[in-house]
Amino acid sequence: MPRTLIIGAGITGAALAFQLSRRGEHVTIVATHTHGGLASVASFGWLNASYYLSPAHYHLRHEGLAAHRRLTKALPDLPTRWPGCLWYEATGEAQDETAADLAALGYRVDKLTRAQVAERLPALGPVPDTALYFPEEGVADPGILARALIEALGAKVVTATMHQLTEAQGRVTGVLTDLGPMPADRVILATGTGTPALLQPLGYRLPMLTRPGLMIRTNPLPPICPLVLATPEQEVRQDREGRLTAPASAGHQSDHAEALGAFPVVVNATLARLRTLFPGLDIHFARQAMALRPVPEDGLPVAGQGPIAGLWIAVMHSGATLAPVVAECLADEILGGPDSPLLADFRPGRFQ
Repeated sequence: MPRTLIIGAGITGAALAFQLSRRGEHVTIVATHTHGGLASVASFGWLNASYYLSPAHYHLRHEGLAAHRRLTKALPDLPTRWPGCLWYEATGEAQDETAADLAALGYRVDKLTRAQVAERLPALGPVPDTALYFPEEGVADPGILARALIEALGAKVVTATMHQLTEAQGRVTGVLTDLGPMPADRVILATGTGTPALLQPLGYRLPMLTRPGLMIRTNPLPPICPLVLATPEQEVRQDREGRLTAPASAGHQSDHAEALGAFPVVVNATLARLRTLFPGLDIHFARQAMALRPVPEDGLPVAGQGPIAGLWIAVMHSGATLAPVVAECLADEILGGPDSPLLADFRPGRFQ
C-alpha cells in the first residue's frame, strides 16, 4: 500500500487525512505543532460563500458548505453549527447590489428590516436600517474540528519539524525531519505559510501575502449573539460557553494589513467596538490566538499536483470554509480520479 505523508495538522491536513483514510489509504500526519495547527486555531471559523473573489471561487466556497454538511452527517458529534449570518458590512445601494449578486448565483439571501434585526438581536446597540441574512452559513472552530477529525480516523501523528522534501529522479521520496528521514510514496503539503520555503529548493514559486491574524475571545456572557454578525466595524460570533470571538481587524476576510499594531492598543480597540455593539454588558478580554494566515498572492486557494511526481499542495484562506471540499477533490485526484473542475482555477502552476 502506498505510504502517504501529510505535512500539517491544521484543518486542511486533518480533512485530507480523513478523506484519504476513508478511501483505504495508509496516512501519517507529520506536524511541528499540536493537533489543530497554528492558523486554524487563530481562525474566526465563519463558514460562508457570501465572500468571494470570482465566480469559480464562489462555487468552490458554496460547495465547501455542502462538504461541511457531509462531514457532520458522517460524524454527527463534530463542533459545526449552522446559525446563519446577519450581514450589513455594506449599506444602501452597495448592500442591495450584494444581495442581487448573491441571489443571481443562487445563494439564499433574506433582506431584514430594522425591526426584524432588533427582534433577532435584542442586545444589539446600534441597529441598522436594513441587513442581509444568509441562512446557509455556519461556524466551526477549525482547530477543534481538525482535532476531532484526526481522533475520529485514528490517524498516526508524528510530532517533528520538517526540514525539506527528498526526491529522486523527479519523484518525491519522502521528507527529512529533525527525527531523521521519513520515506513516502507521496507527500501532501498542508503547511500554510511554511509552504514556499519547502518548494523553493525545487525551483517552484508560491508567493504569499503577509496577513497576520489576531482573534480575541472574551469572558463568558449571556446569550446575546445567536448567529454570525458582520458589521462595518466588527465581525463577531458567540460560542457555546458564551464567549465572544472577534477578529482584531474590521472586515477580517478582506483585510489587507501587513502588521497588527501594538497588542494592548489592538485588543482595547476590539473590546471598545464590542462594547459599542452590545452596550451595558461587562465585556472583558480573556485570551487570544495569533498566527500568520496562509493567503496566496492572489487571495485564492492553491490546490493540486506539485512540481514533481507524488507531491501535492493544499494551501488556502479560508481553510475554515474550503478545507473539507478541497480534501474531497484532492483525495479523488490523488487516487487516480479525474481532475476536479472545482479546482481548475486554483492549481499551483498559475504562479510559474
